[in-house]
Amino acid sequence: MPSGLCSGEEGKNKFLVKFFYMSAWVYVGLFLIVGLIIPIGAIGVAWILGPKKPNPIKQTTYECGIETVGDSWVQFKAQYYIFALVFLIFDVETVFLFPWAVKLGSLGMFAVIEGIIFILILIAGLVYTWRKGMLEWV
Repeated sequence: MPSGLCSGEEGKNKFLVKFFYMSAWVYVGLFLIVGLIIPIGAIGVAWILGPKKPNPIKQTTYECGIETVGDSWVQFKAQYYIFALVFLIFDVETVFLFPWAVKLGSLGMFAVIEGIIFILILIAGLVYTWRKGMLEWV
């Protein structure tokens, strides 16, 4: 037993250390609980207070203030979604490449080779989507 600590003080210190670590997890638990209660509560309040009297005017399809002509449920080409996803993938790459490019002069050879491999993988993905015809708008 260390000098200056009696058995009661040692037990108290262990309790404080355990309490300190547990209190960190208490904050995480509270964050998760509040993070679930707020959206569920907002949806519940909107459901309780929201109007529930449907009528023909509320049930009409509204698109930019113009009355729809014909069937409003048309099949949409999935290619537009794929084009948007490809754009997002190549747009997010800049988030990873920008810090690398800023520090390029101070990076070692290993980091430069990793960056080049990353760019080559992205180019391979671009060539693949181009050959599949996914970059064609119409």
